[in-house]
Amino acid sequence: MSLNVVILAAGQGKRMRSDLPKVLHRLAGRPLLDHVLGAAQALEPESICVVYGHGGEVVRDALSASAGDNVSWVSQEPQLGTGHAVMQAVDHLRDDAPTLVLYGDVPLTRLETLQRLIDAAHAANDGMGVLTVVMNDATGYGRIVRDHGKVVRIVEQKDATEAEREIREINTGIMIIPTPKLKSWLGRLGNDNAQQEYYLTDIVALAVSEGVTISTAHPDAEWETLGVNSRAQLAELERIHQREVAERLLEDGVTLADPARIDVRGSLVAGRDCSIDVNCVFDGEVTLGNNVSIGPNCVIKNVTIASGTRIEAFCHMQDAEIGERCRIGPYARLRPAAVLAEGVHIGNFVEVKKSSIGVGSKANHLAYIGDATIGRNVNVGAGTITCNYDGVNKHQTIIEDDAFIGSDTQLVAPVRVGRGATLGAGTTLTRDAPADQLTISRSLQKSVIGWKRPVKINK
Repeated sequence: MSLNVVILAAGQGKRMRSDLPKVLHRLAGRPLLDHVLGAAQALEPESICVVYGHGGEVVRDALSASAGDNVSWVSQEPQLGTGHAVMQAVDHLRDDAPTLVLYGDVPLTRLETLQRLIDAAHAANDGMGVLTVVMNDATGYGRIVRDHGKVVRIVEQKDATEAEREIREINTGIMIIPTPKLKSWLGRLGNDNAQQEYYLTDIVALAVSEGVTISTAHPDAEWETLGVNSRAQLAELERIHQREVAERLLEDGVTLADPARIDVRGSLVAGRDCSIDVNCVFDGEVTLGNNVSIGPNCVIKNVTIASGTRIEAFCHMQDAEIGERCRIGPYARLRPAAVLAEGVHIGNFVEVKKSSIGVGSKANHLAYIGDATIGRNVNVGAGTITCNYDGVNKHQTIIEDDAFIGSDTQLVAPVRVGRGATLGAGTTLTRDAPADQLTISRSLQKSVIGWKRPVKINK
């Protein structure tokens, strides 16, 4: 069915104590508003209108490029309540589609829950739908007032009587409304309340007075409806989200050393029999093949890791591709455009950037490989660096198959090491090394007879 979506994102968030607009604070690596936009887009609406206020153009500029072509942005200034916020969006709402109202600081509502609400309203002759939840402690929330089971109005905490404050069913704020009715009701809202604001919830009473059916739907979990008003609440929702991700991974057959100590800030797809140790962070899109092992304290962003590979502790990698049965780390760093073929070993304190390393090649200790193409079965000795930058431009190093690079070697790019060549330890290579030969550059070693080590003179 066709659908309008309005996302209210104008709140200042004073309790965040931050110069950053509340809806731009991050949960699981993404702005709160981005989570809501993602859920809205998954419903495939005709249009989405984001009402922003606090932070002004900062909110729009942060997300407009990735939000989608069907998203429009309107400013609410001044901010006079939720009803006033939706008033700013009316010019963007099609009358032939109902309007779903979401909130930019409520990031964890599931798609299935939103669809349940839409279906409930549609089943009731395209009436109005309200998402509600029953809470043990409803303090601070608007209460759902029913008469013989039917919703008759919503009363805010500050305007509720003592009896109404005992009600435990609360309004989440998420609702779907027939758009022509919504536009009519918005024009009739008043601000005669404790806050002197225009409450969107007051349209419930208007709907009842006109005989419009009001349906309710409920989420599977209370946390789906929780908003963020403080950093403590943000931290609480972060842990809830990460717990849900961890449980899905466990159900998919991934071994987690401690489900409470994993952070997924994007998408993590894992094959069979993978294991992940504690305190690992997965950012962006990460894919693990079968039998992949991730050691503790690794940070992995936008990386594909093929089957049988083992990542040791304290490795950092970003925008890299790792082949089957590789061994990485500990303390290794793979920077963008690092591509490792099958059976590659990258050891401790080795950094690889914008380089491809062929099948079975090894750099086991203390090396920097940048802007390089390395063939098969190459051994890169400890302390080796590719000198790829001349202060202005980057240059390529090419090491062909079966070469042996001795320890403490500097390859001053652009340079090529031929197939089967050996570079002696301590070599500074400034010209191409021929295939199947030993190339070495060292100062002449000498010993000085009679030399005495200086002795410190006490003053």
